[in-house]
Amino acid sequence: MSNKMWGGRFAAGPDAIMEEINASIGYDKRFFRQDIAGSIAHANMLAKTGIISKADRDAIVAGLTELREELEQNRFKFSRALEDIHMNIESALRDRIGEAAARLHTARSRNDQVATDFRLYVRDSVDHLMEQITQLQTALLQRAENEHDTIMPGFTHLQSAQPVTLGHHLLAYVEMLSRDYHRFKDARKRINVCPLGAAALAGTGFPIDRDMTARELGFDRPASNSLDAVSDRDFVLETMGAASICAMHLSRLAEELVIWSTPQFGFATLSDGFSTGSSIMPQKRNPDAAELIRAKIGRIFGAQVAMTMVMKGLPLTYSKDMQEDKEGAFDALDSLSLSLAAMTGMMQDLSFNRAAMRAAAGSGFSTATDLADWLVRTLKMPFRNAHHVTGEIVALAERQGVALNELSLEQLQSVEPGITEDVFNVLSVENSVASRTSFGGTAPENVRAQIARWRNLLES
Repeated sequence: MSNKMWGGRFAAGPDAIMEEINASIGYDKRFFRQDIAGSIAHANMLAKTGIISKADRDAIVAGLTELREELEQNRFKFSRALEDIHMNIESALRDRIGEAAARLHTARSRNDQVATDFRLYVRDSVDHLMEQITQLQTALLQRAENEHDTIMPGFTHLQSAQPVTLGHHLLAYVEMLSRDYHRFKDARKRINVCPLGAAALAGTGFPIDRDMTARELGFDRPASNSLDAVSDRDFVLETMGAASICAMHLSRLAEELVIWSTPQFGFATLSDGFSTGSSIMPQKRNPDAAELIRAKIGRIFGAQVAMTMVMKGLPLTYSKDMQEDKEGAFDALDSLSLSLAAMTGMMQDLSFNRAAMRAAAGSGFSTATDLADWLVRTLKMPFRNAHHVTGEIVALAERQGVALNELSLEQLQSVEPGITEDVFNVLSVENSVASRTSFGGTAPENVRAQIARWRNLLES
C-alpha cells in the first residue's frame, strides 16, 4: 500500500510492520476539528497575502467544511496508509476539490501543522478541565454550607487530633482545587502561542502573515523561533504536570471517601449510583468510583513521566519520537476529566452521618490541646509545662476509661491544684470548635465567612 502523498521520492510502499509502527491515525484522528480549523486559517492567510487565489481559498474552505461535517457525523473513512489525520484530510480534500487542495500545504509542514493542532487541542482540554474544576468546587461549597457546623474529628497520622467542622474539611479541597485551576490557567498562557508558519523548522520564503493566522485561531501571538515552534512540547508536559497534581488532590479526597464509607468509620454513605455490589457477598457496598479515581493518578503521572522520557534526549528540531507524545496525553486528559465528573457526582449524592462524626470527634481525648491552652491562658503556665500537665490528665482519664470532660474537678485538681470549674467550658468538642476563630480556623463563623468569600469568587 504505497502512500501517494509522498510523491516521487519513494517508489515502494512500506511493509506491514513499518505501516504498523508508523501510523498514528488510530489516535490522532481526534485532532480533526483542530486540523481543519488550522487549515482554514492557513488558507485564508494564503489568499489574503496573494499566495493562492481567492477561488482556490473558497474551494478549500468549502471542502474542509464539508469534511468536518462528515467527520463529526462519523461518516469519514480513515486510511492507515495515509498515516495521520493531516494526510487523511488533505487526501480527502484533493479527491473532493482537485488541484486547489494541493495548494493548501504551501508555506507549511506537517511539523508546524501538528504542533498547532496539538496546542489547539490541549488548550480546548484545559478550558474544559477548568470548567469541571469550578463545578466540583461548587458542589463542595454547597456541601460545606450544609455542614458548616457539623462536628467531626480532625486527623493527623489518621489518628484523632482535634475536633473540626465538616464544612471546614470540605473547604480544604476547595482551596486545593483553586490552586489546580490557577495552574491550568497559568499553563494556558504558554499554550496559547501559534507555531503555524514555522514550516518544517526554518520558516518559509513565502510572504506569509503569521499574526493573521494566530489571531484567527485565537492565539495570543505567533511563536518567535521556528526551531522551538516545531520541537516544543513543554506545553503538554506542563499541562500534564498540572493534571497530575489535580489528580493527586482527587485521589486524597477519594481515599477519605473510601475510609469514611467503611462500617468502622460510618461517616458517609455513597449513593447507589456511585457504588457497586459483590458477586458473592450480598451485604457489600463497594466504593468503586472513589477507588478508581484514586487509581487514576498512576496513569496520569505515568503519562507525564513517559513523555518526559520521550523528549529528554531529542536534538532540535522534530524527530519521529515525538509521535509518541499524544496517546499518553490524550489518556491523561481523558482520565482527569472523567475523575472530575465522577467526584462531582459523588459529592452531590453523598450523605453524611452527623451522629457518627460527632461521636468520633469526642474520642481520643481530642480536646487535650484546649485544656493545655486553658492552662496557659488562665494559670499563666508556660506551654511546655501545660503540655506536660495535660499529658498527665490524659493518662488519668485513660486509666479511668472516661473522656476528659467526664473527669471530676477533684480528679483534675489532683494533677494540677489550680484548675477551676471554668475548665469544663473548653473540654466539650462544641466549645473547642467554636473557639478556633483565628483566620483560617475551623470555627463555624469562620466557615460561613469562607463560604461567602468562595461564592463570590466562583460566581465572578
